[in-house]
Amino acid sequence: MRAILAIDQGTTNSKAVVVSEKGEIVGRGSAPVGIAYPKPGWVEQDPRRLYASVCEAIDACLKAAPDVVIEAVAISNQRESVTAWDAETGEPLGPVVSWQCRRTAQDCERLIAEGHLDRVQALTGLPLDPMFPGSKFRWLLDRMPAGRSVRLGTIDSWLVHCLTGGRRHVCDASNAARSQLFDLQEQRWSEELGEIFGVDIALLPEVLDSSAEFGRTQGLPGVPDGTPIMAAIGDSHAALFGHGAFKPGDGKVTFGTGSSVMTTLARFIPPRNGITTTVAWRIKGKPTFAFEGNILVCAASLPWMAGILGLSDVAALVELAASAEPGGPGFVPAFVGLGAPYWNSDARALFSQINFNTTRAQMARSVTDSIAFQVHDVIAAMRAQSGGELGALYVDGGPSQNRFLMQCVSNLIEHPVIQCEAPEASALGAAYLAGLSLGLWSDLPVIAELPRSSQIIDPEPLDRAVLLDSWNDALARSTSRITTANDE
Repeated sequence: MRAILAIDQGTTNSKAVVVSEKGEIVGRGSAPVGIAYPKPGWVEQDPRRLYASVCEAIDACLKAAPDVVIEAVAISNQRESVTAWDAETGEPLGPVVSWQCRRTAQDCERLIAEGHLDRVQALTGLPLDPMFPGSKFRWLLDRMPAGRSVRLGTIDSWLVHCLTGGRRHVCDASNAARSQLFDLQEQRWSEELGEIFGVDIALLPEVLDSSAEFGRTQGLPGVPDGTPIMAAIGDSHAALFGHGAFKPGDGKVTFGTGSSVMTTLARFIPPRNGITTTVAWRIKGKPTFAFEGNILVCAASLPWMAGILGLSDVAALVELAASAEPGGPGFVPAFVGLGAPYWNSDARALFSQINFNTTRAQMARSVTDSIAFQVHDVIAAMRAQSGGELGALYVDGGPSQNRFLMQCVSNLIEHPVIQCEAPEASALGAAYLAGLSLGLWSDLPVIAELPRSSQIIDPEPLDRAVLLDSWNDALARSTSRITTANDE
């Protein structure tokens, strides 16, 4: 059987799937990555462990599908996480600085104070926030050993480096678009942005289309040397592509550690209202643009709350939450500040409007509802800017498989969501792009018609105004900055 091996390198796990020429998943594997929190607000990973987890996931996946012939490899990856390595030896020269990491918050504040915000947003579609890599690259460079030949890259470029035995230093346009060093209109690295962030753009990878040959494998266990790597794309972009959300207004919400809300655009629209504009994918030199809202903490709050309440797991937390009516206390999961559409690094996680009558079930419900409230606010910002109708809205990622959580989302945004049975949307999207390169599928309409199992969840009647008032009150408390003796 002809097949594509798709890698989905995520924040907490690396996954691998084998996708047949019919677009079906015939093998799966996964392995944990590991995350370190060396200081408050700092989040990092070991680049060696990250690649080892990819190899472990591939090994498990190929054992589950022993009779396939792998014709190509495809990559989807966690975005905005970056690292550095020696161009000659391949030795990592620093950690993977995670997309969640806030260590460069003061650097971003300085750049804003210097008046760079408007120009950076105009060129990149992104705000000056420590989530994005520009300031992280500078942080890594400030700590490089003397005399080393340095390469900087997003996770797709690190994986291609490893998969090809160090022969290629490349990335795709969707990952480049999240770097804050890439000019969206010109589709190239920007000398001007390099000067703003203090980054030599010569250290960055060559930017290719999302569907292209990124190199050939060398020394990858279980995969013949010389197997072409035919696609690379950021995981949220890959999910959008995997759903076949090709029409303007179509979108998806990926639920994971954080969450990405993305809708396809007919053309480039400059960002405002706290959302970003990005390259969804680039094929044959032509970029497709999208709106995106990045939620920093989504499902990550669920195991935390399960532990606080002494519950066995997240499933028990969601079951408890479902037993409570909406409209109890408010909860804002600003553990590392707030992302879209608020972009407030000083926001802090909190519960509000708790009293002696508040129950454990209501506390659990406030945490699960915070997922839906954040999605609501991003969708509202997108609707306000685009002026167009929201089209088909797909949901993916682990939490998307829970009917209760997705019903809450549908209720708040007053729009149906399409729950997909296969949670590997990112891996499928990368595989589809590789298949496009190989000629397994001729064009986007053919990919859109590939079989997908899904269920539509329609919104139910709800007093949204009351719920949103409670949420907005909690937001206001979370984002108000109160000076204490410890701050002085």
